[in-house]
Amino acid sequence: MMAVSSPRDKYSAVWLVFFMLGLGTLLPWNFFMTATMYFTDRLKDSSLARSSANQTEASSEHRSPLEAKFNNVMTLCAMLPLLLCTCLNSFLLSLVSQRLRVMGSLTIIMLVFIATAVLVKVPLEPLPFFSITMVKIIIINSFGAVLQGSLFGMAGLLPASYTTPIMSGQGLAGSFAAFAMICAIASGSELQNAAFGYFITACFVIGLSVLSYILLPKLKFFQFYQERNGNPRPEEENSVTLMTRGEAADQDMKQNVSMINIFKKIWLLALLVCFNFTVTIGTYPSITADTRSTLANGGSWDKFFIPVSCFLLFNLSDWAGRSFTAFCMWPRKDSVVLPVSILGRLLFVPLFMLCNVHPRHHLPILFHHDGWFIFFIILFAFSNGYLASLCMCFGPNPFDFTSHGVIGPYETA
Repeated sequence: MMAVSSPRDKYSAVWLVFFMLGLGTLLPWNFFMTATMYFTDRLKDSSLARSSANQTEASSEHRSPLEAKFNNVMTLCAMLPLLLCTCLNSFLLSLVSQRLRVMGSLTIIMLVFIATAVLVKVPLEPLPFFSITMVKIIIINSFGAVLQGSLFGMAGLLPASYTTPIMSGQGLAGSFAAFAMICAIASGSELQNAAFGYFITACFVIGLSVLSYILLPKLKFFQFYQERNGNPRPEEENSVTLMTRGEAADQDMKQNVSMINIFKKIWLLALLVCFNFTVTIGTYPSITADTRSTLANGGSWDKFFIPVSCFLLFNLSDWAGRSFTAFCMWPRKDSVVLPVSILGRLLFVPLFMLCNVHPRHHLPILFHHDGWFIFFIILFAFSNGYLASLCMCFGPNPFDFTSHGVIGPYETA
């Protein structure tokens, strides 16, 4: 039996397309998250406003109720729809075509960002602005979950290495958003003008993701694997169905896998990944973004402390953690060290709360210096990326579920 050789991924075009789609998957949420200074500024109570020289002090000690609740409500409005739509993804796969899921999600997300950029120039009272912002966050994360599920389904038809550009794109999405915010602040523009340019940048990047997806079906490398899996057109892809790779006589053979059987295989790793991200999302940015610098003394570092120390360092360290699994895969899947390491990340919650987080009423500040916060955020982010990526690497191959004698994903009869 001879192996059928696949065409070469010329100029790594398919790799780059999946990188752009991975970037577009998490970029929208990261752009909203790193723009918290703009959102909270729009929620200030005018009766509590201070001069620009005292703005940081006023914002930390005399915040309006909406301003104080923004980070926590934003996290809930992001994560609950994300969880719900991720669970519903399995049902959508059989009802909605892949092309409609991807193009529809990207288009709606882009429209939300265009509306966000327009609203920068529209004066609104704090309560309507707060409500509209939360609705936009719900929409972005709902369609982001559909987009992410569809993207990994597409990558599952290609060689295993094509999951890497998705993970890399997602890992760099946060860094790109943080860097864009730092550039906007460094430009010296007023906060609203900087935010307008910031959201327009997001629209441009999402537009590139749309163009990348339009290009994907035209690439011979992608076409080869689509046809090899019995999917000559992308819109017919269904990742719930596991397809055999055989000769032309077998290519229509499909095997449906029980979701219960899949869950029995992955429940522990899935639980560990869920717990890992729960700790991260419960702490970042709802607690970390409220940390104040003790070294700035009203200088320019005050404006850059959170964008650099919280958002940029977190995303760079998270990306480094995800990438480090290419060189090290310790602890092993069956080691008790893995779940203990993930459970141990709970210690970061009190560590961050004992930093210079404001406002505070009961707990003392044990870690005054900015260096402590920076040290904790690097460890926190690196462990998040590394442990989550490790659990995903240990997950079973989808073809582990096929019956004996079925040809594997990269073989032919």
